[in-house]
Amino acid sequence: MEISHPKIDDKICRAQAGSTPENLGTYAVVTEGANDHAKISLCAGKPTGTGATGKSDVQNVFRDFVRETLKDGSHNWPTSTIKPKATHGQKPETNDNAKAVAKDLTKLTSDEKTIVAGLLAKTIEGGEVALEIREVSSALIKT
Repeated sequence: MEISHPKIDDKICRAQAGSTPENLGTYAVVTEGANDHAKISLCAGKPTGTGATGKSDVQNVFRDFVRETLKDGSHNWPTSTIKPKATHGQKPETNDNAKAVAKDLTKLTSDEKTIVAGLLAKTIEGGEVALEIREVSSALIKT
């Protein structure tokens, strides 16, 4: 979505600021969970305290969330993570990232939702093709 539809990308998973408005959250593989730390693994999450440590000077959005937190699908989906023994920060809840993304998607305009649905359909179609290829391969091996 980032390359072909950056305006939509900018509306999803907008990291919040800490108690100091200019200290924006920074997406990471794990929520730091230390006082005044900005590293978060929750879509549209909020840094702890002021968010001064590890803050971002630019708004982190969906593309940053995918790259830094989801690691292109290998981490934090559907639930975020926090460092063990963390004393601050938003504690992970079952499916919290999935729910946060869904919440942002519901706020899109009708046209934007149509674009996102088309992108998801293309992704799903690709998955079905891969599944069909695997089934054919399995059948060939058995015979």
